[in-house]
Amino acid sequence: MAVFVRSVSGVLIILVMIGLGYILSRRGWFDEQSRRLIARLVTQIALPAYMISTITTQFSAATLKATLPDLRFPVVSMLIMFGLSVIAFHGFKVHPKRRGLFEAMFANSNTVFVGLPVNEALFGPKSMPFVLVYYMANTTFFWTLGAYLIQRDGQGSAKFDLVTTLKKIFSPPLLGFMLGVALVLLDIQLPAWIMKDFSYVGGLTVPLSMIFIGTAIAGAGVQNIRLNRDSLGILFGRFLVAPTLMACLVIPTPMPILMKQVFILQAAMPVMTNAPVVAKLYRADTDYAAIMVTETTLLSLVVIPILMVIVQQIH
Repeated sequence: MAVFVRSVSGVLIILVMIGLGYILSRRGWFDEQSRRLIARLVTQIALPAYMISTITTQFSAATLKATLPDLRFPVVSMLIMFGLSVIAFHGFKVHPKRRGLFEAMFANSNTVFVGLPVNEALFGPKSMPFVLVYYMANTTFFWTLGAYLIQRDGQGSAKFDLVTTLKKIFSPPLLGFMLGVALVLLDIQLPAWIMKDFSYVGGLTVPLSMIFIGTAIAGAGVQNIRLNRDSLGILFGRFLVAPTLMACLVIPTPMPILMKQVFILQAAMPVMTNAPVVAKLYRADTDYAAIMVTETTLLSLVVIPILMVIVQQIH
């Protein structure tokens, strides 16, 4: 019972910030341009600083070398998820024009805007290294295979642009992660005042991420939520298939219990908020993507406490 109460408390912390973003957006504080600004502040400024600050304070060279090889588990999980997404597409008889979006959203999770603050609220800063390891795999798959599939939806055929793809993969958050890893491995100590700046700016990541989710939900419109084959397939993949698959992969291994718990929770996060952005860029079904972000984000507030109680039983 204590675990469930702690899980609910962690979700309530997040829900208050999401609610703040939603209410302020409904009252006209935020428009589409404001949402883009918040997203840019998080992904290009706050999150890279957060990565550097967290890695250099939570990691040692020894723990880094021990942790990074476990990147293979999210990689294997996502490869299997993309394969299962093809089966689910046919099984749920999803509309053919939504195939790429369905497969990308089925396989990839929101590891930053929801996953990061959820894990920090539930497990504390010690979970961040494992969150970031999962993030590396997730962002690579989304901006390669996921973006390719969404592009195919909107344009009928898709081409792979290596330069553009590399720019998306090596985004500011991943570069911040890589810089933090390099600083730890090379035992480089930055001046204390710079690290303090990274800490302050990085502290914006969680509240801004949650406010952004609230504004996104307001923008998509809760009244547009509907359950049909196309949406049920995504819910099935995000909240049942993905965490179950990850649990099967990590539970038999000797990796730290906290890493197992974080990986399973990260696998069960909602649809990536970048999905509607990419859909709009390639003229795919933007409304479908936005509605699925909203549906899965709202439902995750129910799923997370339940899943948290389950993962606490892992030994």
